Amino acid sequence: MIKLLKVEELVMFFFGMYLFSLLPYAWWWFLVLLLTPDIGMLGYLLGNKAGAIGYNIFHHKGIALVIYLIGAYLSEPILQLVGIVLFSHAAMDRVFGYGLKYDKGFKFTHLGEIGK
Repeated sequence: MIKLLKVEELVMFFFGMYLFSLLPYAWWWFLVLLLTPDIGMLGYLLGNKAGAIGYNIFHHKGIALVIYLIGAYLSEPILQLVGIVLFSHAAMDRVFGYGLKYDKGFKFTHLGEIGK
């Protein structure tokens, strides 16, 4: 089952790349921005609860989709870009086993404990 979930996330990552290809930005923007959602980890400087909240906001695919859809509705490529980057990054993280965080600590995710 784990392999199937990883394949599903990989397909979502490639879907994000496809959506990006429809935007008027050079490909290097995708590569540069792909890791920016990890800024949400800075919340861990304030403790596990703040870290989990910050991380989860930047890694929640539902939030990413809402931002993308608002951008599509308003014909605002920058909002679409933000949504696609958040969505693609979250999918990429989940391929590697990094899920949404619990407030017990960084390694406790909805996909299980990191490193086990």
